[in-house]
Amino acid sequence: MHLLYIFFLRLMLLHVCCHQPNFVTLHFLFPIKPLLLLISMLNKLSLQMSPQRSLEPWTTLAGKVVMVTGASSGLGRDFCLDLSRAGCRVVLAARRVDRLQSLCDEINRMPSPAELAEGDRSLRAVAVELDVAADGAVIDRHVQKAWDAFGHLDALINNAGVRGTVKSPLELSEEEWNHSFRTNLTGTWLVSKSVCKRMRDAQRKGSIINIASIAGLNRGQVPGGAAYSSSKAGVNMLTKAMALELGAHKIRVNSISPGLFRSEITEKLMEKDWLKRVAMKTVPLRSFGTSDPALTSLARYLIHDSSEYVSGNNFIVDAGVTLPGLPIFSSL
Repeated sequence: MHLLYIFFLRLMLLHVCCHQPNFVTLHFLFPIKPLLLLISMLNKLSLQMSPQRSLEPWTTLAGKVVMVTGASSGLGRDFCLDLSRAGCRVVLAARRVDRLQSLCDEINRMPSPAELAEGDRSLRAVAVELDVAADGAVIDRHVQKAWDAFGHLDALINNAGVRGTVKSPLELSEEEWNHSFRTNLTGTWLVSKSVCKRMRDAQRKGSIINIASIAGLNRGQVPGGAAYSSSKAGVNMLTKAMALELGAHKIRVNSISPGLFRSEITEKLMEKDWLKRVAMKTVPLRSFGTSDPALTSLARYLIHDSSEYVSGNNFIVDAGVTLPGLPIFSSL
């Protein structure tokens, strides 16, 4: 009823402004500028009162600036597109600059959400070249570019990572082990360190989201994943340590451990009959989901101020595959 009332009031005011510009008495009673201001306030009020906004306020993140690593493809790309639709300005970071620029162009052509301020509509995505396996000084320089792109950062999604070579612990080389750890764990720490130091110095609260994996959990290991699983387990512990120490600066740190999702990376794998048989035997929900909305909506929640009391947690999104039951470490 309230929304209907607001709708008709807005309609009436628009009619007055557009069709009665020379009505002297009306101008005297209701000057045009205050009328336009009132219409703007009613627009915002109607958005706040809509059921979706009130029950799920994280559907809109207008005004937030988010940096996403590993943004050029897969899950990182999904995060960037979803955050842009929610009204965020996004800093896309990855090694493949050509792909980043293409995604930036796509985002900057997207219609702007109604909630977005006029000054935030011209440029909504910026590309920054970043190799998270680089040394700390190089990473810090690129993070500075990301920070300067929009003047600050409200959130960071550490999405960049590598699966690495699938080998047993006895066959895995030291170089392969180091590469997995350098990218998945050390890179996550170094990018977070550079971003969080700037948040602290600017006295801005923030949200850090580390993308881990069910491979880093007790029941999520798969054959040939010694380096990958160990590095992702490290990401989960890093998340807790950072949350403990950065809370004093109002910086929240959480991790997400995804299971297997349908994506451009797993598209061909999903066509395999053996994988479908494994899903029927090991996944309680008997299916594989898509990262959007399963992961993107969770990331939005962790960025939104609704989650300001949530820190140090690992959110498992795996259709129940790591619950007690038939172990996935098998030759099914």
